[in-house]
Amino acid sequence: MVLTVLMGAATLLLSVPLAESYASGRTEHLLLERRADAVRFADLADRGRTAADRAELSAEIDRYAELYGASVTVVDTAGRTLARAGARVPADAARDVLRRSLTGRSTELLPTVRPWGPRRVVLAEPVGRDERVSGAVLMAVPTAAAARRDVTVRWVVVSCGALAAFAAAALVAAGITRWLMRPVRDLDRAVSRLASGSLEARAVSDTGPPELRSLRRHFNGMAEAVADSLGRQRAFVADASHQLRNPLAALVLQLENIEPHLVPGPGGREHARALDEAERLAELLDGLLALARVESGTAERTEQDVSGAVRGRVSAWEPVFEASGLELVATRVPPGVRAWGVPDAVGRVLDAALDNALKFVPAGGRVGVTVAGGSERGDEAGGAVVRVEDDGPGVPAEQLPLLTRRFTRAPGHQNVPGSGLGLAIADEIARLSGGRLTARGNDPHGLVVELRLPVGPVDGEAHAGEADAGQE
Repeated sequence: MVLTVLMGAATLLLSVPLAESYASGRTEHLLLERRADAVRFADLADRGRTAADRAELSAEIDRYAELYGASVTVVDTAGRTLARAGARVPADAARDVLRRSLTGRSTELLPTVRPWGPRRVVLAEPVGRDERVSGAVLMAVPTAAAARRDVTVRWVVVSCGALAAFAAAALVAAGITRWLMRPVRDLDRAVSRLASGSLEARAVSDTGPPELRSLRRHFNGMAEAVADSLGRQRAFVADASHQLRNPLAALVLQLENIEPHLVPGPGGREHARALDEAERLAELLDGLLALARVESGTAERTEQDVSGAVRGRVSAWEPVFEASGLELVATRVPPGVRAWGVPDAVGRVLDAALDNALKFVPAGGRVGVTVAGGSERGDEAGGAVVRVEDDGPGVPAEQLPLLTRRFTRAPGHQNVPGSGLGLAIADEIARLSGGRLTARGNDPHGLVVELRLPVGPVDGEAHAGEADAGQE
């Protein structure tokens, strides 16, 4: 748009003065032509001493008026008409030029003739010279037959040329813009995919100016370095967690084998405490390993049945909740709700949310699961929404942002079993799926965990597929 506006302004700045210059030149040419005729009539009037001379003057102006459709009037210094041919010249149009000619000055300027007017121009030539001015020849000349027609034709030519030049310039501007913006859009898609967790995203376009091609190379190099660094970090976490599981399992087994040989007393309590800490450490390592696997982001996003996944996980968790004295119900799960995400994203996130509710909702509480999608109320931007609502003690508003932070536990829940990684893993799964996980308070008390997933590929992913196809 910027280039098109600039091209349009440049075309106007060139074509308008050109058209106006031709109109001024054609007006000047008209003045010279008709002024020469007026000088001839003034000479005849100046020599008109006898009746024969005046008859010759009248015959000349009659033929002239008939040939050109003009009006010619010869007046004396008092303004009385001595001879006339054609229609009477309007007094208001002739007043100024007649006054000037009676002072011995010829008409030197006419209104500029343009396609829309004026329809006729008025000029005057003095009869006699200097102090011997005896009258004036007044002419009203139509402009349509010659001057306006020429100006119109030339203006049409200039306009067509300007439109053709503007169209050509607009096409060039569009081509230049596409050439400039193609690598920028490709880089934008790559950044979007990289920000959403797709570490293999790269800018593939190798067009555009050298500066943008250099930027593409630097970006791809940065993406490689970031992916390599994060890969090494996650590999270390995964390897460390995996390698620590075997000796930890052996330690737990040894502690369990020691238990029959302990005598009642303080040693037994310390042994039980050590066994609990060892089991908690094993759970923590399992969570770290699961988080490293999720963060690797190697799984491709696919379309999945949200309704079916929710029904399946609720059925699996119902006996567990019943054994803990809790009620788990799927209050609204419309059929056919589908979303886009990593494999089993809905089931894994729902497991984390239900496990969290199982830990913190006291016996006798109620946990409800709802699904919204398409035109369902509560759906935002056409995505699929899964909510887990409970009537437990809830979480203070200032601590809600901490729920998805790793290893974070509320001050009042430090003794509850768990590693503090459940909702953090669920939040990472939601992010890798192109959605988000949020938590808020329930009314009148309790907690609502909400998962939102897109109903199709995110923009960066869709454009990446198109770019890959074009590259092939």
